[in-house]
Amino acid sequence: MNKFAFVDCTTVDQALAELKDGAVIKAGGIDLLDLMKDGIVTPPKLVNIRNVSSLRGITASKDGLHLGPLATLSELAAHPEIQRDYSALADAAGHAATPQIRNMATLGGNLTQRPRCWYFRSSDFDCKKKGAGSDECHAHEGENQYHAVMNNSTCAMVHPSSTAVPLLAMNAQVEITSKRGKRSVPISEFYVPPEKSLINETVLQTGEIITGIFVPAPESGTRSAYQKYGEKESFDWPLADAGIVLVMEGERCRKAAVVMGVAAPTPIRSQAAEAVLTGATINEATARAAAKAAMQGATPLSQNGFKVQLFQTAIYRTILLAAGQMQRDPSAIG
Repeated sequence: MNKFAFVDCTTVDQALAELKDGAVIKAGGIDLLDLMKDGIVTPPKLVNIRNVSSLRGITASKDGLHLGPLATLSELAAHPEIQRDYSALADAAGHAATPQIRNMATLGGNLTQRPRCWYFRSSDFDCKKKGAGSDECHAHEGENQYHAVMNNSTCAMVHPSSTAVPLLAMNAQVEITSKRGKRSVPISEFYVPPEKSLINETVLQTGEIITGIFVPAPESGTRSAYQKYGEKESFDWPLADAGIVLVMEGERCRKAAVVMGVAAPTPIRSQAAEAVLTGATINEATARAAAKAAMQGATPLSQNGFKVQLFQTAIYRTILLAAGQMQRDPSAIG
């Protein structure tokens, strides 16, 4: 690990003043320290925002859910109003990693994790995303069993954030602050696909930090759920996951959101799956049909074709979970 300076800040303005000359933000530091130890990033200065009190807090009001980026995954998972009204978010936060990591990891950090690709995270490989002059995605022809099965022609990394999946399904907004002021970005526009930029995964620019996340209040009859599937039974990274939001009128679905996380380099909504569910009675047949529709256009690589079926399983079971027709799947991890 390279030598670096460490600056402790207690206000957003202090943090913004320090964000220059290659300095990077540190909150929980879960992902950042891994990247530093592996030599993937070598920042000269860490700007610690852990003690910025204005970035903490969870407030549920009539208009929706106001979240500080320093809210931990444990706090999100345990919050009674999130559990009741935003269940998919509580599911995603509460089944990420291990209890120890959830106690440290922040929502802002979870949303801005770097890619889960062992070629990107290994100092032994140059790749497109490292900006090292390579034009190769090693996963296309290499060990790719854990890589993307959709939107993977430019880069086959998978999106790492669990909380981004339900937040996309819930039409969340991300507040971004810089010295120039604040701006609000729909989370649907927050992530940058590799086709637009190989270096940046989000719209965050130098000198900007996340200062809030807003989730609109759910409509009457809204139900939601998130589940992930992997090789291990507890803290493994998911091979497939699904975030579902249903607006129900009895057993009929009036509106639906179907989102997948680790299917592609960014979290993606499936309009095809949502069309199957909208206006339909939710049962196993419609859930399976929606899951099949969600995987239309999948382009699995040489070793990850199994993920297509796994995603279909994750989606249809999570639809039934959201609709109250199935208990949490014991095969799901976390």
